[in-house]
Amino acid sequence: MSHSKKAKIFNKNEDKVNWHDKALWFVREKRDVAANKVKGWEHLRDYASGIKANVLSNLDNYLVEFESNAIKNGIKVHWASNAEEHNTIVHKILQKHNAKNIVKSKSMLTEECHLNPYLEAQGIEVVDTDLGEYIVQIAKEAPSHIVLPAIHKTKEEVDELFQEHLGTTPSNGNPEYLTNEARKHLRSKFLNADAAITGVNFAVAETGGFVVCTNEGNADMGAHLAKVHIACMGIEKIIPKEEHLGIFLCLLARSATGQPITTYSSHFNKPIEGNEMHIVIVDNGRTEQLNREDFRSSLHCIRCGACMNTCPIYRRSGGHSYDATIPGPIGSILSPGKDLKKHSSLPFASTLCGSCTNVCPVKINIHEQLYKWRQIVVKDVKQPFVKKVVLKITGWLMARPKLFNLLGKSGRFILKYAPRFVVYSKLNAWGNARELPKIEKQNFNQWYKNRNKNG
Repeated sequence: MSHSKKAKIFNKNEDKVNWHDKALWFVREKRDVAANKVKGWEHLRDYASGIKANVLSNLDNYLVEFESNAIKNGIKVHWASNAEEHNTIVHKILQKHNAKNIVKSKSMLTEECHLNPYLEAQGIEVVDTDLGEYIVQIAKEAPSHIVLPAIHKTKEEVDELFQEHLGTTPSNGNPEYLTNEARKHLRSKFLNADAAITGVNFAVAETGGFVVCTNEGNADMGAHLAKVHIACMGIEKIIPKEEHLGIFLCLLARSATGQPITTYSSHFNKPIEGNEMHIVIVDNGRTEQLNREDFRSSLHCIRCGACMNTCPIYRRSGGHSYDATIPGPIGSILSPGKDLKKHSSLPFASTLCGSCTNVCPVKINIHEQLYKWRQIVVKDVKQPFVKKVVLKITGWLMARPKLFNLLGKSGRFILKYAPRFVVYSKLNAWGNARELPKIEKQNFNQWYKNRNKNG
């Protein structure tokens, strides 16, 4: 199903769409306030983008350096070319330790690899301990946002979910009560976990250590209470030196939620004595994207979600309408590289306004890449008959300026003088929700010509 059809389902509840839109724009505004308080913010963005570009140009060397230093630290390093290999490696580690109860902190890579259902099919319980992830897990849904996974859920809906799955009492969506009940439930999971799985925000080649950023401390709880810690990372998560962490940590939290810093920025360099630490380094299509010159900078992404918070399409269509692990503008660049036919509608789920590019902390030219994907899609994927006909007629018409201007003049006359029911009918979807702009007597070309004559 295309993005537009899925978005239509989301848009059936107008009140919820408006709430979703305002909630994400509120986060976007917090980002702007936080960014404006940092002296040299644009310089930091340039610096971070340059570091990422350097990494991608020397990725093999940095990965080897990271592996060497991680092994020296006592970390067991594994390599996976795809999602299947990643899941198999994780399962074998758990089998070795007879681990049946797993606590997992937020990891978009494990979502990408569909690790949870894979392990559950092997009889292993996996509990997502990030509150938002836990909410969507018990709802049997995928995250709709990479930082705010349950942003599509109202507090009243969460209340009902908790009543069903945790046996809580109705609270009319009281956030404090619901959070405390989730904390009580998850505490027992932490205390009885056989192993912990985390993602990786940044892996430092120079030290062989890695950093996990959370606002709830759940990654720390899992990693320090369980005997086995498995960290899963994409190959693009590498940064060269420890001194670079300050740049990315400064950019990440402010871009994601408008915070000065993530509440917990946890550094893992070696296992606790008597415990095991594993890191699974995953490709899963990343080298293919790296090989695409026009799209390789999409691998700069630090998963802050800023492009989603600002995107007018994402805010009013919801993350699930993208039918992809990473939704929104950045997902619309990454997903077609994985499956062009399935995700061919995503590059068109954009106004190309450029707001996503403007807020990206590592300066990915997102809107330009979306436009480039459109050109590929039109060339390589069969387009709907109606769309092809409309575009051909439009192209033919725009190649004939006199006819185009005549029709424009006729259209302005009709819009201005026709009875209201003619314009605001079922045929005009735009007019169902908004008034058309005031119709002027002349178009821009006519105004410009008259201005020059009079000038």
